[in-house]
Amino acid sequence: MSALILAVFNDFETADRVRASLVRDGFPTDRVELTAPGELGRVATQPGHSMHDKCVQYFRTLLRNKGEEHYPEMLAQKIDNGATTVTVQPRGQIETERATEILHEAHPADVVAHDLAKQGWEHAASKHSGKYWIQHVWIEDSPETHCIYCRLFPGSSH
Repeated sequence: MSALILAVFNDFETADRVRASLVRDGFPTDRVELTAPGELGRVATQPGHSMHDKCVQYFRTLLRNKGEEHYPEMLAQKIDNGATTVTVQPRGQIETERATEILHEAHPADVVAHDLAKQGWEHAASKHSGKYWIQHVWIEDSPETHCIYCRLFPGSSH
């Protein structure tokens, strides 16, 4: 698992609005995950006899660094008590800053950041003949757009 930001919300409605805001802002749906008692998402596919066990297993796969050992049980307990988590996997500094901004605007009860300093380059790559080829995109200057994110996601701010 790569870098992620996980926010805990005390109510489902706020978390659901945050998830929608992240997707509207341009985050792909496969990198935004909501976990709630009534909407388990990927948690439902985890091994375990109870929702709690499945949550512990899921959060353990996300948060496995030294110093993060207490989070899986704590987060599973929060889900048991009716909380909802939103997990975002940002790629690069711009997405990390934008995800952090969107999450904090909703006033989460807790936020956990994982491996944000270990993110790689923001690029599209494909493996060919044992080498990686990076696809380049030429973006001409425009008064309406100053970067690729503005071009790809018009109307969103970052």
